[in-house]
Amino acid sequence: MTAEVTSTQEAQQIDNRPDAVVIGAGPGGYVAAIRLAQLGCKVIVVEKEALGGVCLNWGCIPSKALIYAGTLYDKVRRAADFGIIAEGLHVDAPKLQQWKEGVVKQLTGGIGQLFKSHGIETVYGTASFLNPETLAVKLADGSHRLLDAKHFLIATGSSPVGLPDKLSGFAFNGDTIVESKEALSWQSIPKSLIIIGAGVIGLELGTLFAKLGSQVTILEAAPALLPEIDPDLTQVLRRSLKKQGITLHTGISLKQAQTNDGKVRVTLTLPVATEEKRESEKPDSAKINLEKTSDTTNESAQKTEPASKTNAPVTLEITADKMLISVGRRPNTAGLGLEKAGVKLNEKGFISVDEQLRSNVSHIFAVGDVTAPPLLAHKASKEGLVAAAVIAGQNDALDYQAMPAAIFCDPEIATVGLTEAQARKQGYSVKVGKFPFAASGRALTMNAPEGLVKLVSDAETDRLLGAHMIGPEVAELLGEATLAIEMGATADDMALTVHTHPTLPETLMEAAEAIHGLAIHTMPTRLGNKGKSKSTEDKSPPAEKPETSSPIA
Repeated sequence: MTAEVTSTQEAQQIDNRPDAVVIGAGPGGYVAAIRLAQLGCKVIVVEKEALGGVCLNWGCIPSKALIYAGTLYDKVRRAADFGIIAEGLHVDAPKLQQWKEGVVKQLTGGIGQLFKSHGIETVYGTASFLNPETLAVKLADGSHRLLDAKHFLIATGSSPVGLPDKLSGFAFNGDTIVESKEALSWQSIPKSLIIIGAGVIGLELGTLFAKLGSQVTILEAAPALLPEIDPDLTQVLRRSLKKQGITLHTGISLKQAQTNDGKVRVTLTLPVATEEKRESEKPDSAKINLEKTSDTTNESAQKTEPASKTNAPVTLEITADKMLISVGRRPNTAGLGLEKAGVKLNEKGFISVDEQLRSNVSHIFAVGDVTAPPLLAHKASKEGLVAAAVIAGQNDALDYQAMPAAIFCDPEIATVGLTEAQARKQGYSVKVGKFPFAASGRALTMNAPEGLVKLVSDAETDRLLGAHMIGPEVAELLGEATLAIEMGATADDMALTVHTHPTLPETLMEAAEAIHGLAIHTMPTRLGNKGKSKSTEDKSPPAEKPETSSPIA
């Protein structure tokens, strides 16, 4: 909402000029504000909802809290394998939500204390530029406060997008058809759940609710699962989703949705050419009978048109208690009055910035989701630190070699740097090293043998170009790999570094050794000159099967 102010009579006051006004207190804004204060700047933060933004309140933190709880519940259910028998195990959803909210309040309250200790003032309200030098903030009581500052930093984040209006019945209603914010606050676990979008949010919440007992169906329009992720990882994920009882359909076309009697029914089509493959990828409990159909319930899918040998699509109807739509996000720039400030947007609606996070208006900066993908909290924080340094008069700029990212589905995915395909496209002579968690003693002691670590290197210089992992707690392994790439480390550097035993990071060391054909706990490969493996080129198959490796003792 634009805060319309035409005269000072509607405003409480015009403040003395602070060094910076930060708009938005999410991971980009609050980090920038604290760093500005540390560098001696007078700072005011404008926030329309809650300190911590989407990440701490309705995104990263609450989702990871629930994912941890769901994983714990699933492990206890399966603990009979270890001789641990749990009887009467169930999920108390309201209690789970109470615990999650406690974690959120602890972190957001901590930001408030940090602001107070650094002398940062917080103004709650909706901000809009009146001109390049003045911001109007509409307060809760309807009055306005004018803020005139030397610099402004826009960190307003992003919001979920829905499906196109031309698709009937898919509008958010806060009950049966929801975005992630509502799904993370459910007071009961749905028996069945349809998720539109197999991206980060869809996969994380899909595996979460499957562990908590929901029958989950994930629908994705793209023909491939996570096309930006190395296919060696997505192959593992596809198999794991099936084992977890999750039905995945890719390459789908949505037709309509109908909500009746507290349930939602989705009609979609699948390319008939891939129907047989799709049937093989679904869990046995969710496979569609190709010869006959039955009444569709909240726990079933029904084929409404028979399969044929033609190219005609197959139509499915799926009914569930809830539907979560997670098909993307848009930058929060509407209502900011950017046109009055002269700030330009690019063709996709993001604020255009340079390497110092400066917009085309020299004293107005922007960080985080409003600038450009990838939309990551830690990217926003890094940008906030750089922008703060520049505003404070330091000569700083974004200068990182690679941006890490993780997906907290099951198994976890973690990636940084170039994939095989990307490295080859950029002209590198590529060598890869793979090491399966099935050969990791630590992974086996955790009963988590799925997945692998894959390192991509430049064959000419041995420099590490990328690290891609799927398996137990791989997000925690990503720091070492990111540091190695940032420092220009070679595969030898990682291989020669002593790693504690038994730990999961040993898999990074072994994957680095595998680049040279020298991994200890995998079966031998054909060696070239000086012990360099000829089988580690980019065409080698995933080394993830237990029979091809021997666990780290």
